[in-house]
Amino acid sequence: MTIAPTESLLSPVTLFMQADFVVKAVMIGLVLASIWTWTIILAHGLRLKKISKANEAFERDFWKAEDIDRFYDGPGRADLPSAKVFSAGVAEWRRSTKGKAIDREGTRARLATTMGAAVAAEVDKLSDRLNILATIGSVAPFVGLFGTVWGIMKSFTDIAAQQNTSLGVVAPGIAEALFATALGLFAAIPAVIAYNRLTHVLNRVEARLHRFADGFHATLSRELEVEG
Repeated sequence: MTIAPTESLLSPVTLFMQADFVVKAVMIGLVLASIWTWTIILAHGLRLKKISKANEAFERDFWKAEDIDRFYDGPGRADLPSAKVFSAGVAEWRRSTKGKAIDREGTRARLATTMGAAVAAEVDKLSDRLNILATIGSVAPFVGLFGTVWGIMKSFTDIAAQQNTSLGVVAPGIAEALFATALGLFAAIPAVIAYNRLTHVLNRVEARLHRFADGFHATLSRELEVEG
């Protein structure tokens, strides 16, 4: 019959309500960081999955297209990373070949630079806010540890004031302090795992964009030979 009250005293809500105001602030910050983490994980995970499938479909349609100019005026206007790289290449091609004299080597170099810059720009857009996961993953455990240290210091102060070292006096304060560390790990672990996973997916998207840019560059390079 005495177990239920003990369990209620050690429940997360009770530990939070009885904690020092500094520890409460740490707990609230860590809970908000955890919510922010999961929001980024879900949003970026779904976004990268959707973009990966759309890029595959775009590239498949491109390699089947017989007229690049017609494709550029249609699917080439899509708001996709592959389409942006494709559009950058076509725009540079048109600028470099509109004159009578064509500098083939210069055109090849400009095409490579332009499409490489387009790939980098799209990857930067896709990686937005992933650094937040890295920050939370590295900082949250230390924030939780700060709350734990502060809570333990407060517990020892209370012990000294009451001149009582019984478990009933020590346990609640220690539990509150350790709960801050648990919240820090609760926020950090998913952030680290998600950051590594999403970075891996992003690297695959970047590699695919580079392969597409290289293939398109080769196509335009062969066209330059015909123009020459």
